Amino acid sequence: MGEAEAIDFTALEKELHAAIAADRKYQRENEAKFRAIHQKVGSYEEFRDIVLASHLKPLHREDKASAPRKQPWNTIASSTAQTDRSHSESIEESEFQPRTAAEFNRDWRRGTQSSAGKYHLLLSLGGEGLRRIFSTEIGFGLLGEFLSVLCENFQAGDQVAVTAILKGCSQTQRFGLSMAFLSQLEEQVCRELFQKLQTLPVPLVGSNTGGCVGAGASDSATDAEEVQLSSGLEEETEEEKDVMTELRNLMKLYKVQADS
Repeated sequence: MGEAEAIDFTALEKELHAAIAADRKYQRENEAKFRAIHQKVGSYEEFRDIVLASHLKPLHREDKASAPRKQPWNTIASSTAQTDRSHSESIEESEFQPRTAAEFNRDWRRGTQSSAGKYHLLLSLGGEGLRRIFSTEIGFGLLGEFLSVLCENFQAGDQVAVTAILKGCSQTQRFGLSMAFLSQLEEQVCRELFQKLQTLPVPLVGSNTGGCVGAGASDSATDAEEVQLSSGLEEETEEEKDVMTELRNLMKLYKVQADS
């Protein structure tokens, strides 16, 4: 077997272990979510604490505070601290194109430092990419983070792209549950984001002033330019209507009042 056909079993083993760990984490946190709902927790913070502490195990009677500990209390935190540096360095060098929710969550929290960087990553994935990654559900707390990043870094000209991201997120399963557990601050951020989307003009594709027509230009050329300009304006108007219609539909899904 040549070098090109050689299989890196060590890399495959690491990838398998990572996939198993990600699946176990998903199942564990998912069970914690339903457990918190059945317990009828009193606040979002209490719900979040239950999910974040789902990996902790209760102490048994034989466990004594004075006895020497043979393993750390929080194995996940300790193992993460050992691998964060090497993994984040490899993420920074590689292109951010996650294929699964586990890969996205890992790279979103470890490989990206700034809010602006996360904003550009969301734009690069787009609404369809996010919908495909989070086809089952959006990870716990991520929807609120998405809204905060989009609102904080939104720029003129990004209206269509941001609208597509909001649409893609709304098409994931259990989207209503993700909305139900937004904090009050995240709900306010969501309203502010839609206000920005409605205030700024839609970036029009066909807008181009072109050059001035010379005095010696023929009437036929002038008529052709007028017809082309009129057609372009009609297309731009339709585009504006489509975006605004999409926004109104999304406002209902995100529980944002039209006059907010």
